[in-house]
Amino acid sequence: MTSETMEAQMRSVTNHVSALLGYWDKDLVCRFANNTYSNWFGKTPGEMINKITMAQLVGAEVFDKILPNVQAALRGEPQTFEREIPFQSHEGIRFTLANYIPDVVDGKVLGFFVHIADISGIKVLERELLKSNETIKEQNKRLINFANIVTHNLKSYANNFKQILELLLQAESEAEKNEMLAFLKDISKEFSLTIDHLTEIADTQNNSKPRLEQVNLYEYFQRAVETLSIEMRSTNAVVHNKVDPQLTLVSNPAYLDSIILNLLSNSIKYHQPGRPAIIELDASKQGDEVAILVRDNGRGIDLEKNRDSLFGMYKTFHGNKDAKGVGLFLVRSQVEALGGRIEVESEVNTGTTFTLIFKL
Repeated sequence: MTSETMEAQMRSVTNHVSALLGYWDKDLVCRFANNTYSNWFGKTPGEMINKITMAQLVGAEVFDKILPNVQAALRGEPQTFEREIPFQSHEGIRFTLANYIPDVVDGKVLGFFVHIADISGIKVLERELLKSNETIKEQNKRLINFANIVTHNLKSYANNFKQILELLLQAESEAEKNEMLAFLKDISKEFSLTIDHLTEIADTQNNSKPRLEQVNLYEYFQRAVETLSIEMRSTNAVVHNKVDPQLTLVSNPAYLDSIILNLLSNSIKYHQPGRPAIIELDASKQGDEVAILVRDNGRGIDLEKNRDSLFGMYKTFHGNKDAKGVGLFLVRSQVEALGGRIEVESEVNTGTTFTLIFKL
């Protein structure tokens, strides 16, 4: 598959989404830039594509800082770097998280794809929080919680982008390519919505309670399933969304997104090897409350041994080297911030059921 064909296919699905997506060849000349990517730099796609080098675009100071990642990508090594690099865009100093995915054809690296997340709002929040000495302890607690939400949630999207692009490069038929491009478009939309929700959390960090609105539980579960579709395919996971499509709850969209995504992601990640992962999502009214259920047939947790530390920060239970022990801590924190409570039943090698209970 040629780079020209790849660029054309990417252009057809990315020019109208909010994620910043581009493509640079081995000479570091821009060969593709969607509207959001070019606008972020204060340019049009026509001013960038086939006309500008990366060094010219970002300037010598920033280019020197990202050069090791660029060189690694050109060696065929995917790069995800979370360090924050100030960049002088047409809107002022910006900060980014970036993913570089090499474009390898017949064993040769032709260039690399770029996906950028603008985290400037997070940096602004950080600076504002650190200015107030009188409330520094409470603000730091909020900042750490928010930073963990950002890292934990956005890594899911970064991994999805990486896996989809790798599958796209390996696709042999047009049908496979179109399927991957459709996934890319859907994930990009969900990523943009998640960024909006995280920005909302940042804007409300100094408020005692999160903003609430009426939300449809079925739709929120379905969005989480679509977001994690690549992980589900790779583990042969099956999700049954049994939630009543008419059931609603007054909640905070950003927190609810994060809660559902974390629980569903854990059910997929900690599936029992040797058997298909089956996950059941359900919700029901119980008097003046709504009970939300996430049940799986995964590895399970020894509650007799771990119940007291189950929702602790940095606590892990399955020896997974990638586990950070942040997800369940965030889930409980966000459930309690919404005035709810969380219950768990689990049996080793049988599965786990989380029940979230909220007032109507």
